[in-house]
Amino acid sequence: MTQPLLQFNDKGIYCAAGDFYIDPWRPVDRAVITHAHSDHAYWGHKHYLAHSLSREVLYYRLGEISLETLDYEQETLINGVKVSFYPAGHIIGSAQVRVEYKGEVWVASGDYKLEDDGLSTPFVPVKCHTFISECTFGMPIYKWQPQQKIYDDMNQWWKSNAAEGRTTFIAGYSLGKAQRILQGLDLSIGKVYLHGVIANTNEALERNGIHLPEAQRVTPELVRESARGGLVICPPSAVGSIWMRRFPAVSFGYCSGWMSIRGAKKRRAADRGFVLSDHADWEGLITAIKATECESVCLTHGSTASFSRYLREQGFDAYEANTQYGLEEEENNETILEEKG
Repeated sequence: MTQPLLQFNDKGIYCAAGDFYIDPWRPVDRAVITHAHSDHAYWGHKHYLAHSLSREVLYYRLGEISLETLDYEQETLINGVKVSFYPAGHIIGSAQVRVEYKGEVWVASGDYKLEDDGLSTPFVPVKCHTFISECTFGMPIYKWQPQQKIYDDMNQWWKSNAAEGRTTFIAGYSLGKAQRILQGLDLSIGKVYLHGVIANTNEALERNGIHLPEAQRVTPELVRESARGGLVICPPSAVGSIWMRRFPAVSFGYCSGWMSIRGAKKRRAADRGFVLSDHADWEGLITAIKATECESVCLTHGSTASFSRYLREQGFDAYEANTQYGLEEEENNETILEEKG
């Protein structure tokens, strides 16, 4: 039996022909990285290959690594295997990895979404024989509203809080979600402040040529009373912390696709929940998979059992793989930088 072009082992997605891994979770010699979230971009590999727009944020998160970058659709050869990146639309710099060898084409999606968020390069379907896809929200209950509707609700809530002299907090992952929140805010309502890890992330993105709306870093010198009526964007790890409790009259909102689940807002102890996701919803996943015209689909994380069953009913050769992707990465791994925020 012919060995699959890409296969799963205890380190990640391995290409034996090219002797490299895609998003490995244990140290390897050569790692091809789909995006800079910490459940896909681990520290400890000898050499990294990623999209050029991930360069500065990877350096910020991982230190002085050995890193090579490519632009979208730029091709490189790794031991005779053709490798190229295509837009995933998940976050800035996110990429699908196209792998071609002896006429066979596989695509590893990493994480992706189809709605154009105005920051990430929009998702581009790539025709292939086998598509390795996430399915974080691979159930019919997940159906996203247009993002502008979410921004309108967010701004109206902030405006009401400002009128009452309250400080508005919105929690979202520092890479991806925080930049979308910032972009969607109506800056005429008041001042916007950033937790230190988000300010650092934005600075890294700006070093990569990404232009973001201006916002003020929260520093120890900032008089907390001056934040009344303003809005603070923070990572999930800051919620309920001593850092957050320094601010007076706080109203707290949480921004995630999981807010669509009944009871999620209550479990987060949030005053408001905003359903804004950087992943494809049910229809988005189906649309993306069909657009690849693939023969086989491998599902890596999320609702893999139910979604693979659905795909098989639709005539796809669909199967599941056990991986370490999809962890709530920043809740588990981000440090509250007290001295910076």
